[in-house]
Amino acid sequence: MENKKHKIAIVGATGFTGSELARLLCQHENVTIKHITSERHQGKLFSDLHAQFLGIIDQELESADVIKESELDVIFLALPHGVSMDFVKKWKHKKSKIIDLSGDFRLSTPEVYKNWYQKDHVFIEGFEHAVYGQPELFADQIKKSSLVANPGCYPTASILSLAPLISAGLIQEGSVIIDAKSGLTGAGIKANDTTHFSNVNENFKAYGIGIHRHTVEIEEQFSILGKSKVQVQFTPHLLPIDRGILATSYANTTRKLDQESLISMYTDFYKEKPFVRIRNSAPSIKDVRGSHYCDIFPFWDQRTDRVIAISAIDNLLKGAASQAVHNMNLMLGLDEKTGLEQTPLRP
Repeated sequence: MENKKHKIAIVGATGFTGSELARLLCQHENVTIKHITSERHQGKLFSDLHAQFLGIIDQELESADVIKESELDVIFLALPHGVSMDFVKKWKHKKSKIIDLSGDFRLSTPEVYKNWYQKDHVFIEGFEHAVYGQPELFADQIKKSSLVANPGCYPTASILSLAPLISAGLIQEGSVIIDAKSGLTGAGIKANDTTHFSNVNENFKAYGIGIHRHTVEIEEQFSILGKSKVQVQFTPHLLPIDRGILATSYANTTRKLDQESLISMYTDFYKEKPFVRIRNSAPSIKDVRGSHYCDIFPFWDQRTDRVIAISAIDNLLKGAASQAVHNMNLMLGLDEKTGLEQTPLRP
């Protein structure tokens, strides 16, 4: 029997995340891409903007207005923060499931959102229905949801790095420090002074010190997992590379552990999670590049009695597009691995 093809749309497909979504979905055996939208480039071919798709996706870019009358199973919103919520509000009565890759529905309340994003939220109702789309942690809720807030790239690497210890209640209050580095594509496709080649090449810098908006996203999810308020010191850095995130998380524990028990704890926690790989040595960004894997090395420092957990992901995939596809698979009742078993690219 032929597989049913679910109809999907990618709204805002001209950026890095949108193009990665298209790359994954055009090869997905259970979906067909019905619409790809761009207000700025409507009328052009998708392959005109992303030459790697020549002869593969030569679909014409349309205005998002076509979504209103289109029968779709899933809509992916690959739009900037502060823009997605307008579309979710506009299409709230449609039967389509929505996966939002922005930060508009990741936080707990519109008040928290305004505090960190400096913008009033226009669709408060969405907070009642949105599910945080971390498949390794909330698969059951995602399966039942019609609105999924796809996690940020830094939060994905950070949350997965310490989730087993947080959920077990083994982390000392106020001890979590996360030092994370991202490739340049995490800043989006639009160039600015920060992302200018001469500023990035052979350079390395911290930014958003103490105020980065992903801090609260990490804190809220840790607080849900640990069933008590968790405060995090989070510092992001910009690497002079195209893609990838490496997060090094430090925490004191409520009791002494050892390397064997730590590895065992992580292995048990992620044993039925096919895209988290527990390592016996520190991962590098190239170990996961081009894939949906998150590689984690939990290390027990006997000298300081502290956990150091190192995680690596591809920020455009596990941190964005492939995570959205993983969420789609769960929402549609498909095998969660469908279309996501790419082997990492190395070198």
